[in-house]
Amino acid sequence: MSIGIGAENLVAGYGPTVVLDGLSFQAPAGATLAILGRNGVGKTTLLCTLMGLTNLRGGQIKLGDRSIEKLPTHERVHAGLCYVPQERRIFPSLSVAENLAVSVIPGGWTTEAVFDLFPSLAARRNNAGNQLSGGEQQMLAVGRALVGNPGVLLLDEPMEGLAPIIVETLFEALARIRDESGLTILLVEQKVDLAMDFARDAIVLDRGKIVWQGTCAALKNDEEAQHNYLSVGV
Repeated sequence: MSIGIGAENLVAGYGPTVVLDGLSFQAPAGATLAILGRNGVGKTTLLCTLMGLTNLRGGQIKLGDRSIEKLPTHERVHAGLCYVPQERRIFPSLSVAENLAVSVIPGGWTTEAVFDLFPSLAARRNNAGNQLSGGEQQMLAVGRALVGNPGVLLLDEPMEGLAPIIVETLFEALARIRDESGLTILLVEQKVDLAMDFARDAIVLDRGKIVWQGTCAALKNDEEAQHNYLSVGV
């Protein structure tokens, strides 16, 4: 079951460094939200802050009707929030099946459902994580999050470093998750065109603040915003 997520006046960063400076957003249940912006503007920091992995100096995070900013990361996971980090962080010495098994929280997504979504993982279920290609590792990272049966899925640049044919396969799988699961999905992605094709809505960050928000359809038509904040467009 999907859950809405939002934040009010987030101020967060690492150690004494403030990266997010008064950031607020809302993503209702079932939303797909692209988080866009140039490198270093706070996109990954936003996802890490939602997961409790940064130094939160102020603000509120709500998962559904529940304030979670004071919860440790593992309790946020059990509350319905899952994160697929940019580095994937699968267990290299565990098999594909074991990587999935250690993350299972009972619900609609099972190991076999993940294997149905990613047939190449099913064929390699007994291979260790460090025997997988980069694309297969990314699929495993997504599958590991899904078997935690989240209400909100956070994806941090899932297409990074993948060959075009693997990007196409992974994008199709993510679109299936979006269309069939009803999950709330927040996507950080440097491939702007892909992100705008995937998500309904978008926020654009610059220097830790939201400088543009609206539908992806509107952003596609706003060449000035693309040029000013995304280095594309005019």
